[in-house]
Amino acid sequence: MPGEAKGVACIEDTAVEVTDLPAYIGEFEEMMAGFGQKSVYYAHAGAGELHVRPILNLKKEHDREVLHQIGESMARLVKKYKGSLSGEHGDGRVRGEFIPLMIGEKNYALLREVKKTWDPGGIFNPGKIVDAPPMNTSLRYEPGQQNKQFDTVLEFNDGILRAAEKCNGSGDCRRLDFAGGTMCPSYRATRDEKDSTRARANALREFLTRSEKSNPFDQKELYEVMDLCLSCKGCTSECPSNVDVSSMKAEFLHQYYKSHGVPFRAKVFANIAQINRLGAVLPGLTNFFMRNGLVGGLLKSVLGVAPQRSLPALHPTSLRNWYTKNRSAVEPATPEKGTVYLFCDEFSNFNDTAIGIKTLQLLSKLGYRVEMPEHPESGRAALSKGMLLKARELAIRNVDIFKHLATETTPLVGIEPSAILSFRDEYPRLVPEKDKESAKTLGQNALLIDEFLAKEIQQGRITADAFTKAKKKVLLHGHCHQKALSSVDPTAWILGLPENYEVEVIPSGCCGMAGSFGYEKEHYDVSMNIGELVLFPAVRKAADDVIVAAPGTSCRHQILDGTGRRAMHPVEVLWEAMGNAGE
Repeated sequence: MPGEAKGVACIEDTAVEVTDLPAYIGEFEEMMAGFGQKSVYYAHAGAGELHVRPILNLKKEHDREVLHQIGESMARLVKKYKGSLSGEHGDGRVRGEFIPLMIGEKNYALLREVKKTWDPGGIFNPGKIVDAPPMNTSLRYEPGQQNKQFDTVLEFNDGILRAAEKCNGSGDCRRLDFAGGTMCPSYRATRDEKDSTRARANALREFLTRSEKSNPFDQKELYEVMDLCLSCKGCTSECPSNVDVSSMKAEFLHQYYKSHGVPFRAKVFANIAQINRLGAVLPGLTNFFMRNGLVGGLLKSVLGVAPQRSLPALHPTSLRNWYTKNRSAVEPATPEKGTVYLFCDEFSNFNDTAIGIKTLQLLSKLGYRVEMPEHPESGRAALSKGMLLKARELAIRNVDIFKHLATETTPLVGIEPSAILSFRDEYPRLVPEKDKESAKTLGQNALLIDEFLAKEIQQGRITADAFTKAKKKVLLHGHCHQKALSSVDPTAWILGLPENYEVEVIPSGCCGMAGSFGYEKEHYDVSMNIGELVLFPAVRKAADDVIVAAPGTSCRHQILDGTGRRAMHPVEVLWEAMGNAGE
């Protein structure tokens, strides 16, 4: 919701008998109307349990008082119906004040006696059940607090401060690996509150609200809190408030570097496409030096790369050069099924060229004409390192190139999830206002190769007849950005198209590599610990004849370093399934 007023979780657990629910809701609506409120209902009506959030601005003294009045009135209404204030989650800081009203003073005295007996010093969760202070005290906002606005490169709708304020402290980001999902990988590895999505959002909110510095982002504590964020984007979809810490971290780094300068390593990683372009002039020599123990070790030391890491090699040719020289060899089969534009991302262009070639060949063999216009890199590396001005320049150029080319019938298709999904996520928030609608439309027509193939299969334009009938099992690890902004389902579906291919999705979160994060020596241990939570054990358990698949280049490198096993891109799996094994 734009503005200062938000849905406040203060009536979040009431429960009455299901048969009483209609009358209860009627009285509740009448009560809320008296406060000038209309509310949204959600939760478990079938069990007589409701979550309701009034819309309040807790930066106003009046609304803080209304919060308390609503809470007390709600407690009295629930008691009238012999219900419970805590139908699902339990009493606590919000409802503790009203426990004496609900159960009576005599019973409340018994609770206090039990508490005093087992916790005479009052050190265990004080003030949560007994002796709870008023519910509208110790709030995160001060009365009369004004919302500050900051000039940012990324657009945050209501501003970056309100983006941070979206965190309501529910702590879903403290989910552990056995609970599934992606967020928050660093918290899962360290189990330290400072490494949770909640901590990052709240720390940013606190400093931006209270700092008197000319650059309020210039806080070493904020840098430490943001440091282990892998920018996986899991929070954008899994946090119930959709707190986007990945974007906030990118903006924070940009603002922080205004005071401290951009570190040398960050510049190198952010400009890796240009560096690889230089190295690709003599790829054999470049690879020799990177793999040489002495020179490679010195390079890692200078860049602060973990010595245990293998550096990604350059392919003997770039995908762009191969396409130019072999375009006639990838003319589509007739009749043609249509045209797609392939985004030649910086990773597929220089390192994973073989995957790019197979993508061209696969699409051609399936009957699609592939065009690969000249365009700059995606800007993913610059985004991850907070170099947002560079990322914005690349976004503007790419939008200008593709906005008149990519349509629903001629989509822009990408191999690397983190690169192509930038069109959908960051580009509309980076380009000038005049280009935003074009960027949004382009983002809708920018598809993962997995998504494109799945759509074509759904329309009956690609069938199992094109593939082998051999029996294979595929173990699939999805990319974090794919999980947050798209889905792993299309990938699993296309890999299951060959008649006897069985696909199992590993219930892993982030692989732990996350671009350059896992290469950095101070992050190496956390990176590998994240991989050890679910991904590495699952891969190690897999039989030798099981295909391990992963769409992300970082994921494949992490699997290789962590297990010694080479993971395949889904395109490679399908290419081999067409009878091209070994090519």
